[in-house]
Amino acid sequence: MTNAIERLYDNVKTALANAVVAAGLATREELPAFVLEVPRDKSHGDLATNAAMQLTKLAKRNPRQIAEAIIANLDTASASIESAEIAGPGFINFRLNKSYLYPVVTEVLAAGENYGRVNAGAGKRVEVEFVSANPTGSLHLGHARGAAVGDALCNVLDFAGHEVTREYYINDAGKQVENLAFSIEARYKQALGQEAVMPEDGYHGADIVGFAQELAAQEGDRLLSLPDDERFIFFRQYGLERELDKIKRDLGRFRVGFDLWYSETSLYEQGLVEQGLDALRATGHVYEEEGATWLNTMQFGDDKNRVLVKNDGSYTYLTPDIAYHRVKYGRGYDRLINIWGADHHGYIPRMKAAMEALGNDPGKLTVLIAQMVSLFQNGEKVKMSKRTGKAVTMEDLMDEVGVDAIRYFFTMRSMDSHLDFDMDLAVSTSNENPVFYVQYAHARICSIFRQAEEQGIAMRSLSEIDLSRLVTEQEYDLLRKLGELPQEITDAAEQYAPHRLIRYVYELAAQFHSYYKAERVMTDDAEQTQARLALLASTRIVIANVLKLVGVTAPERM
Repeated sequence: MTNAIERLYDNVKTALANAVVAAGLATREELPAFVLEVPRDKSHGDLATNAAMQLTKLAKRNPRQIAEAIIANLDTASASIESAEIAGPGFINFRLNKSYLYPVVTEVLAAGENYGRVNAGAGKRVEVEFVSANPTGSLHLGHARGAAVGDALCNVLDFAGHEVTREYYINDAGKQVENLAFSIEARYKQALGQEAVMPEDGYHGADIVGFAQELAAQEGDRLLSLPDDERFIFFRQYGLERELDKIKRDLGRFRVGFDLWYSETSLYEQGLVEQGLDALRATGHVYEEEGATWLNTMQFGDDKNRVLVKNDGSYTYLTPDIAYHRVKYGRGYDRLINIWGADHHGYIPRMKAAMEALGNDPGKLTVLIAQMVSLFQNGEKVKMSKRTGKAVTMEDLMDEVGVDAIRYFFTMRSMDSHLDFDMDLAVSTSNENPVFYVQYAHARICSIFRQAEEQGIAMRSLSEIDLSRLVTEQEYDLLRKLGELPQEITDAAEQYAPHRLIRYVYELAAQFHSYYKAERVMTDDAEQTQARLALLASTRIVIANVLKLVGVTAPERM
């Protein structure tokens, strides 16, 4: 279903096409796709097109002559065009009858929390795998950025009509998990007063010490009497459960949930790693050299071939990852999206090469890289937590500045760019703080409606409101901005760019604040007051909808 803005664009494009044909500049079959855009300078009108320049080869005239012919044959009434004029080398600028904007209010109020939903992704199944931190310690800032952007992206894809699965891949196999088990065992012995050496690559976090002390209090020294293999399995399972519980708790507080938690260990238990290797061998792209098993990824664009099985018989990290992606491809998604950390950039071509070697379409796999975050406080870079003296964790940051600020700031920039996070700005209650500025716009509108209620003014039903009383340029700007949301959702989904919505909602908030300073909402003119309340009710809905998509609350009071 198209909205008011889309209908207008369609009508102008149709009028343009008809004028070109009527002027004999091109046949219907020869028509190029006309580009319409909003001029940066308002003095240039409401819309502009370079149609005349696009037609120079076909019409064999200069652009200004073509533009004159188009305007002479233009049915302005059918497209709400008040005037058309030629600018520069042949641009055509249109000034529109602003009545086309009034249906935006009706559309927003009718759709409510669903305003902005589009069907661009209808029928498409998308899996997004993000965070996927090793369950061996606390989530750090990189994980937090991946969580914020990944969750916002899933929300946007869903709002654009896709069927979305959110997946967390649990790296619960391999050396790092063995080290977790041995680390807890060493701390457990120390908690019992025994001498114990931490493993060389052990985990020294306070959480490991805490887990071990709890075990010592609950179990005494009972675990030391278990056979070595049983004791290892116990500590491994106990450590994984406790670490995963902590990760789930932090993510829940961060307003991020997953549909599927997929265990790496299950790949081994179900024989899927070996099946993946067999499938690769069957393609003829696997060979043996120097006692190791290799995959010829160079023929698929990788910079060198990759080892699958080392000469000691153990798998490389790549091998179970290939098996996991083979499983994901087998589920029949239309698109697989991975959000990886900055240190995984070089991993992309080898994974795509492996999927192509297996006969899967590598184009279905999109890998987005979440670059690093740097914290600043009092103008200085922050590396250590005040509370623990260790690296700042996601939990530390939530305690310090709150979830809203983190979600907003971490989604504010494209994820492939480095992010400097100013903690002082994030907690400030000033217009310089963008999340405060946007949330305050929503709260301010709520305050206006409370004032209206105190004055005995209730907003009428839309059928009783004369929206043509919205006549100021700032009101038109607000209406136009509200009408842009469906296209913004479409673009953000297609480009995997939730940061577009942060920019959009900030611009909307700025337009509202400017309007609020320039105009009174409650006036002596009851009809004008009703129209302005309807406009503000629409603005409040759109701000709340966008903030929800990026995981930020829309407070009614501040």
